[in-house]
Amino acid sequence: METETHFYEPGLGHGLAHDPFNAIIGPRPIGWISSRGKDGSVNLAPYSFFNAFNYHPPIIGFASVGAKDTLRNAQETGVFAWNLATRALAEPMNASCAPVPYGQDEFALGGLTQAPCRLIDAPRVAESPVGFECRVADIVQLKGWQGGLAQSWLVLGEVVGVHIARSTLVDGVFDTFGLGIIQRGGGPTAYAEIRADSRFDMRRPG
Repeated sequence: METETHFYEPGLGHGLAHDPFNAIIGPRPIGWISSRGKDGSVNLAPYSFFNAFNYHPPIIGFASVGAKDTLRNAQETGVFAWNLATRALAEPMNASCAPVPYGQDEFALGGLTQAPCRLIDAPRVAESPVGFECRVADIVQLKGWQGGLAQSWLVLGEVVGVHIARSTLVDGVFDTFGLGIIQRGGGPTAYAEIRADSRFDMRRPG
């Protein structure tokens, strides 16, 4: 029944204790992005609006809500790296989102090690079991249906190089459920861990 449904128009406010949008679209993969600016400084930051968008070529993307340092670096150098966030790296990942001045090394804040990429001039997180080297394919400032520009930019990158720790491969298959991969949940503090006991399988029809 309609009386059992909470309806709201986002532009007029949700009327709840916390905006439910992020909690409903979740858990969400974490875009833990490392980059280098034109001046040579490095940046590492997690983005909760992140996902994969295409197989061939492989394309991933993250949205910068506000013109943040990672966006600036992607615009200046045309490259970035993505690093897989796991439960063991949750605290360092969280430390890397501290609001520090441009040019301050977030790798150092999290006690993390910079590892060189092979094909792009940006570091990746050595402790992360997976890293993608990406070249910027497009940067789009988002807009609403009426054409008004949002202060958010979608950065799309083609994955040109992939680093995978051999320990994460079981008979040639990536062990998604054994790594403790974490994702962003709703609210200001919630995260979720992918675990084997949460798995179920279905085959597509046809």
